[in-house]
Order: sequence, then structure tokens, then C-alpha cells
Amino acid sequence: MKKIPLRKCTGCGEMKPKRELIRVVRSPESDEGGQSAEVTLDLTGKQPGRGAYVCKSLSCFEQARRARRFERSLSCKIPEEVYEQMSAELESAEEI
Repeated sequence: MKKIPLRKCTGCGEMKPKRELIRVVRSPESDEGGQSAEVTLDLTGKQPGRGAYVCKSLSCFEQARRARRFERSLSCKIPEEVYEQMSAELESAEEI
């Protein structure tokens, strides 16, 4: 039997199979201060960089956003427009 990798959702805190979650990634070329860190949704799960996982539901994303869990997990400050962009991407991914 093959082992299924589990990851914790940053929003609800539930452990779920990696394939059921969306990865939020901070690019590795950012400086240690976190100023030039580029944070995006990684729908493929293969982009390089520090990652945090969230359920494919908008409610979990908003919950993690309000509690600033992405900023804590990725160790960088995330601008509001990046959250808006990720929210829009998540909505379009939810429809598929």
C-alpha cells in the first residue's frame, strides 16, 4: 500500500491528503527580510520555495488570511493586493 502524504490546512487546521489542498508558495529568490518575497498560489504543487497549504474552499482561505497564518507560515509580510489576486485565482479554480 502506497503512503498518502498528508498536509495541514492553514485555515481550518485539518490534516488532508496533499492532492486535496492548494499550495501557497513564497519564491526562494526573496531576501531574508521578506520584502521582495513573491507569494502566489501554486496549483501544480511543484513550484520551488517555501509552501503553506489551504483547502480549496474560499472560507478556509479567508480564515487563514484573517488570522495572518500565511504570513507566519511563509515568514514574510504579504501585501493586500496579493491576497486579492490569490482570492480571485482560488474562486476561478473552485469553479473548475
